[in-house]
Amino acid sequence: MMLDWSSGALAEGLKCYRSGEFFEAHEHWELVWLECAEPEKTFLQSLIQVSAAFHHLRRGNRAGASSLLTRALGRLERYPDRFGGVGVGGLRESIRAWLQALEQGAAGGEVPGIEVC
Repeated sequence: MMLDWSSGALAEGLKCYRSGEFFEAHEHWELVWLECAEPEKTFLQSLIQVSAAFHHLRRGNRAGASSLLTRALGRLERYPDRFGGVGVGGLRESIRAWLQALEQGAAGGEVPGIEVC
């Protein structure tokens, strides 16, 4: 299955993610995830976990955010630097920086961008 970020639920989810509507992004992406096969299924699961992590963080649940980011990073490690139309390498770097910041009790900076290429 080819991931199309230009229209439909993936595009809507990306728009929500970029505007900080993390729960809504999660919901849109989950609709596509339910229909996917591997390797796209696990890839989308990682993006859903990233989005859910920032939803938890916004609600003050740092432990939940850290747990979800750790699991998402573990899933993303198996993918090349570009997969499914997304810049995975940069996303992994951003997640690592967030995990380090959360471990040190810092705010973490900007939410990792999802670069669609």
